[in-house]
Amino acid sequence: MLEQLKQAQRNEITEHLVYQRLAELEKDPKNKKVLIAISKDERSHYFFWKKHTGVTMEPNMLKVHYYYWVSRIFGITFGIKLMEKGEDTAQGVYAEVAKVIPAAQKIVLDEHKHEQKLIEMLDEERLKYVGSVVLGLNDALVELSGALAGFTFALQNGGLIGIVGLITGVAASLSMAASEYLSQKSDANGLNPIKASIYTGSAYIATVIALIVPYFVFTNVFVSLGFTLVNVLLIIALFNYYISVAQDVSFKSRFLEMAGLSMGVAFISFLFGIAVKTFFGFDL
Repeated sequence: MLEQLKQAQRNEITEHLVYQRLAELEKDPKNKKVLIAISKDERSHYFFWKKHTGVTMEPNMLKVHYYYWVSRIFGITFGIKLMEKGEDTAQGVYAEVAKVIPAAQKIVLDEHKHEQKLIEMLDEERLKYVGSVVLGLNDALVELSGALAGFTFALQNGGLIGIVGLITGVAASLSMAASEYLSQKSDANGLNPIKASIYTGSAYIATVIALIVPYFVFTNVFVSLGFTLVNVLLIIALFNYYISVAQDVSFKSRFLEMAGLSMGVAFISFLFGIAVKTFFGFDL
């Protein structure tokens, strides 16, 4: 029990510093105020545990730096939600400790209130445009993975496939960005049409680059296709992990759906490439 209390004490002072740094990062006054309040609560929890352990525990600075930079890179919403998942375990420990130290029940209640405040405060621009990112990302994954699979058998020239894929991808990204601009302009949902189109186009271009790189690296086009499909699965996995944490949605169902669509289209396009090459009978 003493070791659990010490660990709880260290977690509290660590999370105090994490929230403090996130508050310094946050520009929204309301969100900043809530983060500062939670940071102070975590500090008071630390001193509560210190009364029972009688020792001073140093914060886990590696964890502090980790959550700080995760929030800087992926957004404060993602950083907070990721850290919040760790608090689920802490609440279980506190509930057990409360059987021996009744005052610990207040800590448990405070942790639950923290979660509610966090849910209420999460209002980040990048999450408002997740739909635009999904549009660009999903379209690029499905269309370009399918196109590259077809090009692979029809053309069988790595450099040529890469160039054709790049031209196709850039043209498609501009088309998608323009379509998203017009779509948001006619939809009174409060989103900025220009920002929405930039998010869509940027997601599309980034995906295009990730998918065509193998064709400029490997000489065997089928090895290139294999690495491209691996990249497709990695992109889908990383993006859906981000969304599952930031928006509390199921990772598995979204991943399987996107992966199934992309792999299915790639397989059909590969068969179509075989048919085209056989029908026209040309070699490059």
